[in-house]
Amino acid sequence: MAGYNLKEIMNKPERLSPGHRMCAGCGATIGVRAVLRALHEGDEAVIGNATGCLEVSSYMYPYTAWEDSYIHNAFENAGATLSGVETAYRALKKRGKISPDTTYKFITFGGDGGTYDIGFQSLSGAMERGHDMVYVCYDNGAYMNTGIQRSSATPQFADTTTTPVGSLSNGKLQPRKDLTAIIAEHNVPYAAQTTFTRDFKDIHVKSEKAIYTEGACFLNILAPCPRGWRYDMADIMKICQLAVDTCYWPLFEVENGTWRLTYEPKKKLPIEDFLKEQGRFKHLFKPGNEDLIVQFQEEVDRRWEDILFRCSR
Repeated sequence: MAGYNLKEIMNKPERLSPGHRMCAGCGATIGVRAVLRALHEGDEAVIGNATGCLEVSSYMYPYTAWEDSYIHNAFENAGATLSGVETAYRALKKRGKISPDTTYKFITFGGDGGTYDIGFQSLSGAMERGHDMVYVCYDNGAYMNTGIQRSSATPQFADTTTTPVGSLSNGKLQPRKDLTAIIAEHNVPYAAQTTFTRDFKDIHVKSEKAIYTEGACFLNILAPCPRGWRYDMADIMKICQLAVDTCYWPLFEVENGTWRLTYEPKKKLPIEDFLKEQGRFKHLFKPGNEDLIVQFQEEVDRRWEDILFRCSR
């Protein structure tokens, strides 16, 4: 995306139309619109969508908010479905059934429940086989659609309906899974982690790279959920900026095995700055829980140092 121009990018026709039923302040639709803006004018797309918030709120038969061809998949098979469609496209084009001048791109969206957990096997298979497609995870850190249950993307100590905070529990026990690194180990040509910051350049540039890099590509987008995270819906950009400035959610890409940071904060903020903005972590700031914040900070620091090492090689 040479000569990045935010105004020009934002004025492109929308491929996810307004009028869907997603919550106000939802990060998922912001992520979808940002990714689809990276499609070049004239290129067609086939969109896959695992069951989840995005699917139930953007596709209510016979109505759809999607301007491109759209397939609703079950939780577990979004990666498999789009890899099959991509294979059929190549076969039909080879047989002359599709014009050689027509370009289709294949993009799948799934939440962290349908990506980190239930759909991981089909995602892993699609990445390993090398289908020319992009899998995009909108990571809101829980199964939000069915009642805010914990997923393996849920951060440690988060209060969810299946890891409720109480006299005998401090929330989820385990740190979140590092899925972007796991997918990068599949030897895919491009994997990246991003979110919504400043002029959106990071997510727009990475989306174009992923869509127009041949082979299986992966984007992991931190997509805050105001209901599950319990923050003021107007603060979504603030939450995302704090996620990257505390290094809870580093912005990086892995291109043909080479790791590269795309943003490094001038001053790394303490993790408390990110946690205190969210109701799901309010228990961490009660007297006697100081050690929990220390544990959280130590895990963030360990992962940050690991990424710095990978990016320095």
